[in-house]
Amino acid sequence: MNNDAAQPLVAVLGGGAAGFFGAIACAEANPHAQVLLLEKTGKLLSKVRVSGGGRCNVTHACDTAAQLVAHYPRGNKQLKAAFQQFGVRETIAWFAKRGVQLKTEADGRMFPTTDSSETIAQALEQAARQAGVRILTNCGVEEVEPLHGGSFQLKLSGSGAAQFGASLRVGQLLIATGGNPKSVNYDWLRALGHTIAEPVPSLFTFNVPNSPLNELMGVSVPQARVVLAGEKLQYEGPLLVTHWGVSGPAVLKLSAWGARRLSELGYVGTALINWIPTFTEETLRPWLQQFRQENGKKTVAANPQFSLPQRLWRNLIEQAGIAPDIRWSDLPAKSQNRLLELLLRTPLAVRGKTTYKEEFVTCGGILLEEVDLKTMESRRVPGLYFAGEVLDIDGITGGFNFQAAWTTGFLAGRAMSKPGHQQG
Repeated sequence: MNNDAAQPLVAVLGGGAAGFFGAIACAEANPHAQVLLLEKTGKLLSKVRVSGGGRCNVTHACDTAAQLVAHYPRGNKQLKAAFQQFGVRETIAWFAKRGVQLKTEADGRMFPTTDSSETIAQALEQAARQAGVRILTNCGVEEVEPLHGGSFQLKLSGSGAAQFGASLRVGQLLIATGGNPKSVNYDWLRALGHTIAEPVPSLFTFNVPNSPLNELMGVSVPQARVVLAGEKLQYEGPLLVTHWGVSGPAVLKLSAWGARRLSELGYVGTALINWIPTFTEETLRPWLQQFRQENGKKTVAANPQFSLPQRLWRNLIEQAGIAPDIRWSDLPAKSQNRLLELLLRTPLAVRGKTTYKEEFVTCGGILLEEVDLKTMESRRVPGLYFAGEVLDIDGITGGFNFQAAWTTGFLAGRAMSKPGHQQG
């Protein structure tokens, strides 16, 4: 392979969303650049393919960068300028130009109109081929050695590396290898002089082994507030009762904002569930009093209130020690107080976590202070770039992690394509 200054060789490590976007952006902006994408496994875009239950949640409908950054527990302030350069509008246009239309669902999540992640994966693979990106699978990089003058020597492994032998020299390098839950797997990046924010899981559900709700598997409420007792962590949104505990956006988003703190706590604590977050103790008490006066002859258990599912209502009545046949007019004040407490603060003893489907996300990675977020170039090593989850950036569920991958990949690829950035 010819690798002279006229045809700079750019290598991209990682065949995921950020890697593909970076490789395509570089090759399209500079058709003379030789762009090589290396993926250590045999599969390309595997996370894209499983995302959103196989539908691929491409991005989220946010009109401005300011709206968008509010959904990133790590990277929110720093990403604003990047999203102003390439945000949701640009993502929609990018895919539309390549024949993929996106649709917006009621909660703001955006999917391809085909409801198939293969549509997104195929569009990326086709765009890469058309741009002249050379893709090698089963080609890992064991070591990166910066050379004098800004180029890099890559120590290769895997069957895909056979044509290059044990090593390959490249002019520029984009690392888009994703997040990793094990700190030791970042050692090769530490060896390049970068600092790593220690990786901990983000986006997970709560295990509640002795849950008082364990008979309610599959019951969901459209709006609940989850508070971690003794902490400032809370989040509101849809909540789902599972056979292992609780899940749904309210729990997942709380886990993202509280990723570091929950790790410190060993994933042990008490989650307090407010099933009716529009109420407080001050507003619920008088509401109950008035309801009792107007509906005294009705039995408490048989008449669910606040649009709560009947099974959930009956469970809360049972937990409050209220007999199935008792009427509102005969409800003792003590029982009413217990019910009020459970409606606003059902305690669940959290003892561990479970990964949400296959969509694992890691909080941690390359410190953002060490990267120029206009170009994604390392401030420590000239010619070295980063994109995607290898950075200390993560969003809540809803398409935000993919948007960060598209944005950082695009900016890195475009920066690498410019003559001033290329090393021979």
